[in-house]
Amino acid sequence: MNRFLAFILALLVATVTVSSACTAAQTDWIRFTLEPERNGTGQIRASFEKGASEYDRNHWSSGFPPSELIGLDTSGFRSSGTKPLPFAVVREAGRLDCAGKGGGSHAWGNCSFTPDAGFMQLLASQGIARPSREQRLGLMALNVRRELVQAIAAARYPAPTVDQLMALTAVGVNGRYITSMAQAGYRPQSIERLVELRAIGVTPEWIGGFARIGYGGLPSNELVQLRAMNITSDFVAGFDSAGYRHLPPSTLVQLKAMGITPQFAREAAGGRSTLPPVNELVEMKIFGRRR
Repeated sequence: MNRFLAFILALLVATVTVSSACTAAQTDWIRFTLEPERNGTGQIRASFEKGASEYDRNHWSSGFPPSELIGLDTSGFRSSGTKPLPFAVVREAGRLDCAGKGGGSHAWGNCSFTPDAGFMQLLASQGIARPSREQRLGLMALNVRRELVQAIAAARYPAPTVDQLMALTAVGVNGRYITSMAQAGYRPQSIERLVELRAIGVTPEWIGGFARIGYGGLPSNELVQLRAMNITSDFVAGFDSAGYRHLPPSTLVQLKAMGITPQFAREAAGGRSTLPPVNELVEMKIFGRRR
């Protein structure tokens, strides 16, 4: 796994943690708590935890529309008093069946997890290694879908690992993204590169903006550099209109890093008949004067 993918997966731990360090002796029960989301969306924040100590604890927390907490008595959840509050979370990779109690917009209890046999068979049919128990829970927690598995196979990528499937889902790669990127001319050679492109925000729409101004077919490493600096097609078009035609991506990255804008370039010309070369723009930005 390259350093970038390792970094992305580390960031994901802030939202979803599925540890592989769990011991076989731990209980199969998964504890849950429910409380309202505080962002005004009307969702319910569900937190799930498995493991008895900080060394083998798994934690997953996410906001759910009430309709996705199947069978939950939402009026009972919000009203005063304490009452039984069972519900289920059902996803393609498996389901949680939860039983607990609560009221006053708070609930707690235990859940049991059942992986979906059909989903696990799909993974096997695509040459994906059998997930561990903790990975099966991770597939469900991240909501990995059949259409992603099928899109990867249709695009003739090598069979992904279970961890790669979870990384793809976590950064928002789905079948439509894979297909749209291929239509834009980008089919990365590895799953890691596909994760990297999506995680940094490279989309078919963003690529299309560059293609429309003459920057079609850029290598994926140059796309990553441009996106990492938040360079847009409008930024590039601004330099084109200022007279700096079709600057190389490396130069655009340098200019953006230095805070040099198309407006700065226009002002640097100072009415001269010829434009200052890019290296002079850089010197002017550093020293505040022409050298």
